[in-house]
Amino acid sequence: MNKTRSPLLNATVRRQSLVLGLLGLLLFIAGNWNQAIIGFDSRFVVFAQEMLRHGPSFFPTTYGQPYADYLATSTLLTWLLSLPLGHVSSFTAWLPTAMASALIVTLIYRLTAPYSQRWGLLSVALLLLSSTFISETRAVSLDQMLAAVTLAVFYLGYAHDHFDAGKRLHWVYLLLIVGFAVRGPIGLVVPTGVLCSYYLINRQWRQLFSFGFLALALLVACVGLLLLLAKLSGGETFMQDVIRMQFLGRMDGSEGSSGALYYFSSSLGNYALAYPMAWLVLLAVALGGRQTPQPGLKLVGYCAAAALLVLLGLSIPQAKKARYVLPMLPMAAIIAAYPFYVTQGRAFAWLRGFMLGLWTLLPVLLIAGLVFMRARYPEPLGHLMPIISLLAALQVLAVLGLLKARLRATGPALTAVLAVWATYILVVEPLERSLYDTRTFTLQVHEQVMQARAPVVLHGLGKDAKAIKYMVNLDCDQVPLFTQQASDLAPLQGPAWLVMSQADFEGLQDPRFRGLTPTLTGEFDRNPYVLLHLSKPSAL
Repeated sequence: MNKTRSPLLNATVRRQSLVLGLLGLLLFIAGNWNQAIIGFDSRFVVFAQEMLRHGPSFFPTTYGQPYADYLATSTLLTWLLSLPLGHVSSFTAWLPTAMASALIVTLIYRLTAPYSQRWGLLSVALLLLSSTFISETRAVSLDQMLAAVTLAVFYLGYAHDHFDAGKRLHWVYLLLIVGFAVRGPIGLVVPTGVLCSYYLINRQWRQLFSFGFLALALLVACVGLLLLLAKLSGGETFMQDVIRMQFLGRMDGSEGSSGALYYFSSSLGNYALAYPMAWLVLLAVALGGRQTPQPGLKLVGYCAAAALLVLLGLSIPQAKKARYVLPMLPMAAIIAAYPFYVTQGRAFAWLRGFMLGLWTLLPVLLIAGLVFMRARYPEPLGHLMPIISLLAALQVLAVLGLLKARLRATGPALTAVLAVWATYILVVEPLERSLYDTRTFTLQVHEQVMQARAPVVLHGLGKDAKAIKYMVNLDCDQVPLFTQQASDLAPLQGPAWLVMSQADFEGLQDPRFRGLTPTLTGEFDRNPYVLLHLSKPSAL
């Protein structure tokens, strides 16, 4: 085995990795304090808001009832961070994910920098340039936390054999428990499979079987504890809901399904640039890279096995979403940056040239993209000159870095990272929050309701869907009435406030509602919505 024995080198790498992790954390939380909550984050913020009002519990709650799909681990972290402020903000909601992402940055560098600092830096750069990593880091992402746990387990196994690190199996088992607490059964199975793939490729049969059986026993114990907590939290019915949502629903496709090769194909865009480049690098290795073996080639093999196991393993359940395979991304980034470590091979030279060219031109490509977006969204993107000026300055720095031998690889990569993240934080996020805003309309509705108090009916929003996006902006224990079909409105008696989409309102046939004039009309989650006031019980 190739071991890195120099204590000075190890100490230097540790310090550099911590600095990179801290810089990454600062980048991940930049501009995040009190942003409007949109999309999937709404559910987790509602969890934390209810915990802040009612205290901690084993499972998060919505409308005062336990929610079966998750344990409350991530909600507890947000709750603890929100306690000093007295309310949940986007900062306290996103910070746990940002910290997990910073840990991933630290561990990627520690895995690769002992072989080559340039390999380490460019592996981090490829990670930071991957689209799903960016969007999930700036959100509440249990899968990003699982990715950090998985990489930490892989690192502990690899570092013990290759960097003269001590045997730390107790930390591995603790990490498996953390993974289960964050993501349920999949949170233990994924990191277990990754480390087992390492033992398998390395032919460490005793470690493979002993670790595998102990992890299986730990999984059984954790599942038993999960079901016990579910029964204590909501009785037999709630325990069956947990089984359905965390086990059966994901396996049988009742929560949505995709094709068997979904992750292999969709990741070409969702995890660009790292994922598609990793495949090209592996192809280059297969075609000729083994003729001149490098010390880091074994790490590439271990990463390829781990990433492939994640893709194959998570392809078995019918329910598939792009973010589920985040644990494979750090491995893909390490593989994709391998051409900057290996010094021979024409295919690797071509790959280096392609990546360098793309990184160098990325600022000007982003400028072109912003000009195109401005034509489509002229109102929210009315002031683009500051970001365009910043991108132009980064373009100049990228070219200068390319011309200097010492900065030929890292210079363009750094400017590309800064360009992409600046564009995302300063343009893409504000645009998304403008287009999918729910706060403005919800607060306007709440103001009307406070002036003339009456029950609020959310029609067609879905108790666990758009209604969550409504409730996240109120942060109170108000539980509205829910109706789904037009026939559900028949027994409704006024006075009452009704919130529904304009399309649903126009489709109502009941003359009691067709004669109403909307009290309020506005955009809610990129759709026109109306507020109706039903004020005459006698008319019903």
